[in-house]
Amino acid sequence: MKNIAILSASLLLISSCSNEFEFDFSFGGSEPYDSNFKDAFVSTYKPMESRPILFKSANIYDGIGGELLNYDLLIVDGKIKEIGQFISRSDVEVIDASNKWVTPGIIDIHSHMGVYSAPGVRTSSDGNEATAPVTAEVWAEHSVWTQDPQFALALKGGVTTFHVLPGSANLFGGRGATFKNISQNTIQAMKFPNAPHSLKMACGENPKRVYGNRMQSPSTRMGNMAGYRSAWIDAADYKEGMSEKNPDQRPKRNLAMDTLMGVLDGEILIQNHCYRAEEMAMMIEMSKEFGYKITTFHHAVEAYKVADLLADEGICAAMWADWWGFKHEAYDMVQANIAIIDQARGGNGCAIVHSDDAVGIQHLNQEAAKAMAAGNRAGFNISKAHAMKWITSNPAKAAGILDQTGSIEIGKNADIVLWTGNPFSVYSRAQKVFIDGALAFDINNPKIQPVTDFDLGIINPTTTRVQ
Repeated sequence: MKNIAILSASLLLISSCSNEFEFDFSFGGSEPYDSNFKDAFVSTYKPMESRPILFKSANIYDGIGGELLNYDLLIVDGKIKEIGQFISRSDVEVIDASNKWVTPGIIDIHSHMGVYSAPGVRTSSDGNEATAPVTAEVWAEHSVWTQDPQFALALKGGVTTFHVLPGSANLFGGRGATFKNISQNTIQAMKFPNAPHSLKMACGENPKRVYGNRMQSPSTRMGNMAGYRSAWIDAADYKEGMSEKNPDQRPKRNLAMDTLMGVLDGEILIQNHCYRAEEMAMMIEMSKEFGYKITTFHHAVEAYKVADLLADEGICAAMWADWWGFKHEAYDMVQANIAIIDQARGGNGCAIVHSDDAVGIQHLNQEAAKAMAAGNRAGFNISKAHAMKWITSNPAKAAGILDQTGSIEIGKNADIVLWTGNPFSVYSRAQKVFIDGALAFDINNPKIQPVTDFDLGIINPTTTRVQ
């Protein structure tokens, strides 16, 4: 994670556990087991008020590889009701989409919005609980600042859904969560209903540097692996103890172990920061040792070296289009990285374009265009309709919400973007953005261009932010 370098100087002053792998999992306190604890901090999201809408004569990228030219799209009750030609309804708002493009809302699987605000100050830097190598007990949603100006800027870029992760200072950084990009006063009101939590894990240099500089474990990559495995052993014991039929024989609740047990139970998805190919392979072997599934490798600069392995294991890779070389483990990159992952095993790979960046999240359509162009220069035949998957249905799959959003299919949430032109052009902008069928952004209507309280009092805030 890019922000780790900024934070490292101050974080090095903090000391935590010993050099041995005797991690302290006491954060959960000593309250008795509660069978309902999985229902804590549930979503209170309510869709904004919407009305039936009919897009006429639109060009559509459906997010699953389809290209529909001069089609109509009907939205009713916040859902995609009908896709076809010559749809006629009298009780709807009609939007003339002639010569324009409609796509699913963009989804960013790797965001730090709200936990690293932009503009950033030290007091709102809340993404890394860098106090111990294992902090599976923390939840990113408990740090999210709802007034982060990034939300509105990302919305202008067509982002309707985003997954917020903790940083990468630790072996286990804590839980991530998925959110709808709407303005609300509480984070639970933004939380995507029924979306699974994730667990952020980090390979390589980040954790070994943070803790090695404190003269404690882990200070090497083998130390990283020992730390993961030690925690999973404890989690397996905790899970077994929680299965006791007699409540008096169950262990006391432990927040870190709750999270790790959730992974072992298949309820929490692994989002794994990992740059190097051999480390991805080792993380896969460890997942088999303890019986869990890795959902996505993030950043994955060397993913092209193990593309077939990732495809065989059904693991997605979330990557930058062309950002690498900023440190040694991120040096060995090829521009066709995303395309190679996508085309592995006869096109059965799962490639994602992610941001990890306050500005990048505003331009994910253009980042996808760069990755597509690089792949085609390398000899792949990747269409724009296919590349749209990298910022819509594939990140939805990685977040565990593909059954609800990420594609234009009948019955799914009407998370929709109307573009001024082809979304793969640098000249195109999001004209209207709909979330659950409700208009959340309109480029031509200042009243439907969200501005956070943070921006109040700033002269022309929409022109003084990086676009």
